[in-house]
Amino acid sequence: MSLHFLMGRVGARLRSWLCAVAKRNRLEAEMEAELACHLEFLTADLMRAGYGAVEAGRRARIAMGASTVHKEEMRASLGLRWWDEFWADLRYGVRILRKSPGFTAIAATSLALAIGANTTIFSVAKSLLYDRLHVPHAEQLRLLRWNGDGHEVVHAMWGDFDSTPEGGTTSSVFSYPVYQDLRDHHPGMQQLFAFKQDTMNGTVAGIAQRVEVEMVSGNYYSGLGVRPALGRALEPSDDFPGRNAVAVIGDSLWQREFGRSPLALGQTITVNQAQLTIVGVNPPGFTGAKNVQASPDLFVPLTLQPLIDPKRGNVPALADPELWWVNVMGRIEPGVQEAQARAALDAELAAVVRGTMHLDAGDTMPHLALADGSRGLHYTDQMFRKPAYVLTALSGFVLLLACANIANLLLARGAQRQREMSVRLALGAGRGRVLRQLLTESLLLAAIGGIGGLLLGYLGRNAIPRLLSNAWDQNEFHVSFDWGVFGFAAGVTLLTGLLFGLAPAWLAARREVSASLKEGSQTATRRSRGLGGKAIVVFQIAISTLLVVGAGLFLRTLLALNAVDVGFNTENLVLFRMDTPKARYPGNKSVELQKRLEQGFAALPGIEAASSAESPYLAETLSNATFLPEGEKSGPQTHPAEDVNQVGSDFFQALGIPVLAGRGFGSQDTETSPRVAVINEALARKRFPNQNPIGKRFRMTEDASGDWVQIVGICGDTHYTDLRNEAPAQFFVPYVQLPDAYSMTYVIRTRQSLTALAPGLRRVVQSIDRDLPMIDMRTQREQIDATMQMERMFAALTTGFGLLALALACVGIYGVMAYSVASRKNEIGIRMALGAQPAQVRSMILAESLWLTAAGIATGVAAALLLTRLVRTMLYGVQPWDPSTLAAGVSVLLAVALAASWTPARRAAGVQPMEALRHE
Repeated sequence: MSLHFLMGRVGARLRSWLCAVAKRNRLEAEMEAELACHLEFLTADLMRAGYGAVEAGRRARIAMGASTVHKEEMRASLGLRWWDEFWADLRYGVRILRKSPGFTAIAATSLALAIGANTTIFSVAKSLLYDRLHVPHAEQLRLLRWNGDGHEVVHAMWGDFDSTPEGGTTSSVFSYPVYQDLRDHHPGMQQLFAFKQDTMNGTVAGIAQRVEVEMVSGNYYSGLGVRPALGRALEPSDDFPGRNAVAVIGDSLWQREFGRSPLALGQTITVNQAQLTIVGVNPPGFTGAKNVQASPDLFVPLTLQPLIDPKRGNVPALADPELWWVNVMGRIEPGVQEAQARAALDAELAAVVRGTMHLDAGDTMPHLALADGSRGLHYTDQMFRKPAYVLTALSGFVLLLACANIANLLLARGAQRQREMSVRLALGAGRGRVLRQLLTESLLLAAIGGIGGLLLGYLGRNAIPRLLSNAWDQNEFHVSFDWGVFGFAAGVTLLTGLLFGLAPAWLAARREVSASLKEGSQTATRRSRGLGGKAIVVFQIAISTLLVVGAGLFLRTLLALNAVDVGFNTENLVLFRMDTPKARYPGNKSVELQKRLEQGFAALPGIEAASSAESPYLAETLSNATFLPEGEKSGPQTHPAEDVNQVGSDFFQALGIPVLAGRGFGSQDTETSPRVAVINEALARKRFPNQNPIGKRFRMTEDASGDWVQIVGICGDTHYTDLRNEAPAQFFVPYVQLPDAYSMTYVIRTRQSLTALAPGLRRVVQSIDRDLPMIDMRTQREQIDATMQMERMFAALTTGFGLLALALACVGIYGVMAYSVASRKNEIGIRMALGAQPAQVRSMILAESLWLTAAGIATGVAAALLLTRLVRTMLYGVQPWDPSTLAAGVSVLLAVALAASWTPARRAAGVQPMEALRHE
């Protein structure tokens, strides 16, 4: 939202208000003029009847006294009485809040924190789960998906796929031949366009870097209805092999590398050794068709895939009917039912699959489905939907807690203002008028808190994305703060104002006039008057217990994950990835490149060991391959695949993984030597129980075509993908014996800092190939922390919610107990006069506070046991009913209750009997 637009809206609202005021003043002036005219005419008539001027004026003014009723009726008919009374209520509410700055500050601050937390969570959830693509009529977009029963003909996929609860498969990728057929025959759809996003090596402005590339069909921009901000879009004429290699760049890349200069058009970018000419720049806010959060750097024609991304098998992906890899999206024709379009496309899909793919016995057809395409591929739904709902519920509990706290404070203030309300009622004010006045005060207080909450939400809108970002990534995900967030904040503010203000206002308006005026002096017993406030305190403590227990569980989860023994030394370990273009380094040339890089890194001063691996540890990625020991046969009931990693010769030394038996890899393991492998203990126990696996052989294929691989060593178990799962069975093979080392992660053991080490590593790479970027340089500890982003976010936010809950509970307990002591001052004086000791009085107040706390804790623990079961899958190393966490939460709440009630109890113990009973 631009500042100019915002100022324009504010100016329009101000002009509208000024016009309304001017209209009211004009109407009042007209009424005054009309009454003056009537007075003049009446005076003249009386003078003609024989009265003197003085007497005629006196009688006219008496007669015109009744006209004031007419004047008030005219004002009411114009809505001016309501307007005046509203401004009177508002001015009086401001004066009341200014007279109690402490109360106003506490209430507004607690509301601002609660509304700010809810606004922040809502803005993030809205951006992740509900914002649509920045294209015209995004709600009309439909994403093509397919569903299978688990035996479908599709066996090779490059893209997303998930398992269904029924054991089938669902995915949104199609083969390029299938897309071409659906594009040419798309019954029920306006047009279908295709896209595929991937990360590639690029050289922009002479700097080698990693770039996000979205390969798109020629009708991509026309299908989305997007026009570039500069230059031209990709067109169907670009969608043919052999045409000029062109690209449209994203707004962020234009800003980052070209400073938004129009001279960017016509310049050249290198992507995997291919030269691309920039022909256009996308408009700001356009993120492509994959997601809403971040935009790719480049948009290029899909037909350039063999040139810029040729490593996907031996058959070009554009011509391979067996490889399903492109995403397809389109818009439904006006007037066509979605079910009708789906059925027609499903029939077309079955026809093209039968015509282009080889079907084996038992293969089944995938069935087409149409999904909402307004938010792209919906990747964030599966990852963030449940956490977003949990955080929304927790922030809602904080808001309820703040409302209960302010309602308690208002009840106490209402008791102090009983005589004021009774006098207003005695002087003729209606109960509705009193109710409206008190609600106006509550809504004014809520508005102050809402403005503060909106400001906090704006300032903290990117706090959660920062918690979810990696230390080595450039975070381009920024939460939008639009009118939807403003509307949410306004609605929450209004709701909270009614929620915490309605009950106190209703009780004050129902107060009997005579009863309140008679209670001018204190009575000896007023024990039942504070039951409402005490019930609210019990509610506060219950919610606080739930939040504190939840914070404890997520903190325990984070601590348990940090305490996991990963099986190797994570300190002083630097990681980075390098992808080698297949077009430049085909076959064994990629292996030779990796060996040269390893040798160059190992020769740098301060480096203790340097190696590489296909899959980095604890990076939520893995590879698996067939593991078929000699003597075993593959069958439909067996699962011979195991986790595998292609590694360098010094991999075990670099990571500090112990080789328990046999040997690791060395210089004797070359491209031409017999193939070897090292297995871990878990795999030895699983596949070779009660045997010595060293010397045994296995194949990495399910038939006899593969070479034998001999086991030469056993190493210790290590975690592979993440910290939550147990160390899996896995085996290791030297990458030099496999001609597929195109993407490797380097592992550097050093005691130097990352900033001191990086320049030397870059010099080694540039001396070999200046166009190879070093990707995602980070430490192993940073890599591990990246796998705990969600747990760290929940621990941080729930701890903040828990601390806020404790502070609000403390204020609530203190307020109720302080009011109880003040209202029972004469009772305490009588007790002291009859011989009660100060320690007894102090114990009485503390016991009352502890009873309230115990009731709230019991309710809160029961709610926690019920609700924390819903987040069981998000916990690790701790159960929802963990006794130590519950005991710690209960102890904290008891300590807070004692601390909050200690000052009122000490004040009660210091009451002097004569002073308390002086007015009895």
